Amino acid sequence: MNIGIIGTGGIGQALAGHIAKAGFETIVSNSRGPESLAALVSKLGPRAKAGTRQEAAQADLVVLAVPWVHVRGALSDLPPWNGRILMDATNPIIEPDFQVADLNGSTSSEIVASLAPGARLVNANTLLRAVLAADPNEAGGHRVLFMSGDDAPAKAQVDSVLSKIGFATIDVGGLVSGGRLQQFPGGTLATLNLIKLN
Repeated sequence: MNIGIIGTGGIGQALAGHIAKAGFETIVSNSRGPESLAALVSKLGPRAKAGTRQEAAQADLVVLAVPWVHVRGALSDLPPWNGRILMDATNPIIEPDFQVADLNGSTSSEIVASLAPGARLVNANTLLRAVLAADPNEAGGHRVLFMSGDDAPAKAQVDSVLSKIGFATIDVGGLVSGGRLQQFPGGTLATLNLIKLN
């Protein structure tokens, strides 16, 4: 399986580091182009390469990890999804003032899903970037990532990847009910740093 990452800020780099270390072919991309990612690719190692958004979006599993104001642009002009998996790692925060985006009653992942028709969307990040970047194998167990989505096989695929990385996943339901629990800020599971013991 190859994994594409759209966005190379703190969350994107944290996930890219874990994914490449676990042995997955990793394509990282950002809005500035592949040439801007040479240092990151060198750091990630031989399983990683830089690409365009379009190239990253053609991977078997695609991680979206861009600031909320860039979500629409990041998902525009991409190849048809055709059922590929999109893992949403965004948060509806408008920086630098840390304003909560107006979602008109939807969850952030519902909005992301609407911008990626044909993708099977899974929300799978509730951790702060520093915690996410840390070794998920800690204190005799595995750091927990909560996961939601409406497609059970897609969630199983994401679970398989995250488990290989070292995380323990907990499925909290569909994009609406589970997404509200996960959403940062406001969700009861947001930023919750738990370790599932072996």
